[in-house]
Amino acid sequence: MALADGVFDLPVTLETENGERAFHPSAVALPDGGVLLVDTGFAHTLDQLDDGLAEHGYALDDVRYVLLTHQDGDHAAGLAPLRERLDHPVTAFAHRDDAPVVEGLEDPLKGDPADRYDPAPVDVQVVDGVEIRTAAGPLQVVATPGHTPGHVSGYLPDAGVLLAADATIAEGGELVGPNERFTPDLERAYESLDALANLAFTDVLCYHGGHVEAGPEDVAALSE
Repeated sequence: MALADGVFDLPVTLETENGERAFHPSAVALPDGGVLLVDTGFAHTLDQLDDGLAEHGYALDDVRYVLLTHQDGDHAAGLAPLRERLDHPVTAFAHRDDAPVVEGLEDPLKGDPADRYDPAPVDVQVVDGVEIRTAAGPLQVVATPGHTPGHVSGYLPDAGVLLAADATIAEGGELVGPNERFTPDLERAYESLDALANLAFTDVLCYHGGHVEAGPEDVAALSE
């Protein structure tokens, strides 16, 4: 679905022993006609991403940039195979505190290091406040640590969209806060929500739970 003009939710699904799970990478149109991919999903869900992009007139071949919101495998594992699949260079962005994990220089914060995804280069290490120019206006990188040290969210002020990644999850069409089971620094994660509550938006895309019509007051309520 289109969250706003040029901003797309690209859900992918995974069959598990507990049933089907959905994940929500996204894409933002670029001025040159390509797209910025926000998170890559898993290696084996790239075809689903391709199908999702096709619904909006794009394809994986149109990916020019990738912004990884953090180091976890369900967000970053598809980067290495995506690079192998494409015939053109892709510029990858990740926060400087999580980039070493993506590149294989450090072990992942969670899970068994022996089971980690294939590492891939991070071309640009970002920090809070970095902006990437898109056709939907500037995409602002917002540091939202807690889920991982280098977790970031994406904010599109002109579109009124917050790409929250795992800063919060959604259940039943409502924001419910960070997933405590997978958030090592919960206090810091709630401080990050306070920072997001200072932004102006009408739509939130959670990587787990999908799209929610919500504004900063709804995010602020999660910390109360």
